[in-house]
Amino acid sequence: MCAVTIFGISLAYFMVLLDTTVLAVAEPDLAASLHASTAGLQWATTAYTVVFAAALLSAGAVADRFGAHRVFRAGVAVFALASLLSAVAPAIEVLVGLRAVLGAAAAACVPASMAMIARIRPEPAARARAVAVWAAVSGAAVAAGPVAGGLLVDLAGWRAVFLVNLPIAAFALVATKHIRCPSTDREVDWRAHLAVGLALAAATDALIAAGASDWLHAAVAATVAAVLGRKIKDLDPILLRANGVRPTLAVGAAVNFALNGCLFVLPLVFARHLHLDAATTGLAFLPLTLPFALNPPLTARLVARFGPRTPILLGLALLTTGGTTLGATVHLGSYGPIVFGLLCTGLGVSFVLPALVTALLDAAPPGSAGTAGGILNAVRQTGATLGVAVMGALGFGTALALCGAVCAVTGLWFLRRTAPTATPQQPGPATTP
Repeated sequence: MCAVTIFGISLAYFMVLLDTTVLAVAEPDLAASLHASTAGLQWATTAYTVVFAAALLSAGAVADRFGAHRVFRAGVAVFALASLLSAVAPAIEVLVGLRAVLGAAAAACVPASMAMIARIRPEPAARARAVAVWAAVSGAAVAAGPVAGGLLVDLAGWRAVFLVNLPIAAFALVATKHIRCPSTDREVDWRAHLAVGLALAAATDALIAAGASDWLHAAVAATVAAVLGRKIKDLDPILLRANGVRPTLAVGAAVNFALNGCLFVLPLVFARHLHLDAATTGLAFLPLTLPFALNPPLTARLVARFGPRTPILLGLALLTTGGTTLGATVHLGSYGPIVFGLLCTGLGVSFVLPALVTALLDAAPPGSAGTAGGILNAVRQTGATLGVAVMGALGFGTALALCGAVCAVTGLWFLRRTAPTATPQQPGPATTP
């Protein structure tokens, strides 16, 4: 029964991650069906990641406060309902609103799922095995997303990509119905969480407006973001002041900037320059996405032997190489040279992200696993949002090269601001894109 429960928890995260990638290959069909502009496509993608990131800041604290099992099941149920409504959305504006609801529901699932695994597998060795299953199953979502999305779009149009969530959500709810997690008396600073969430939305709006050369709109939105963003220091001062936490969080943002930016730009490249259909585009992403499902066990062994710092730096080096390669080869009109860049990028992500969770939880105070997980996933989704907004405003080659530059700069900061740690006795928890 416990194995089924862990699989159900993993499938919920699978569903959440699937929605970050499955829509990518549907962009051309979605644009034609709903007459959406590039800005509309950006918001259809970023509405999910903006709200996901903003709500994650609160969701981790809420899971600690009210019980992870309650928050998890509520998130899964709302996700299923919003997916059903998205499948029948009549206009791009309606779809953007529903994607925002999906982002909030997704945020309820992720930190709670980490806390639930820690609850049912408290022993380090058993927890590591459970997290390996969680990482592999959820990592498969990133690998499956473009492929499944492409097949579904070619078979039944973009609306079909949302219907696949319904059976997954049903299984997750049934498999986890017996779990009970304790609540705590930790207070949640709702005003700070709301202010930071609105700041993120305003910053995304500013970037998209700048990409459309609407400079007045961009300036107003950027000012709002700067004013509200000052509240970030109030979210969890103890955690944010801990040694090495800020560069670790910056790495999470940089990796998702590169990953989600690539997932937004490359389908457009494949359609316009290589003339690939949706299903072929999904298959073309496999060198990027397969390492997410296959590499977590190797990363866990590296963390166990060398600590989290080594795989993080290795992954950032690969991401730098991958982004630089993609930027240089994307205009050649041939898929072959792109494969190396895709593979380096996928391997880089699969080395960095599992190790980041160990690095952050090592610094988190007791009783704050949900909060730490929420903050890490929030900054990752912030990076994802910025990646789509910034790279969508640039030329393809420049945008992809920027991925490599961002990862290189962040890697240098992480290298300077963190020190090698003692070799852990057990592999730490892992996560996926």
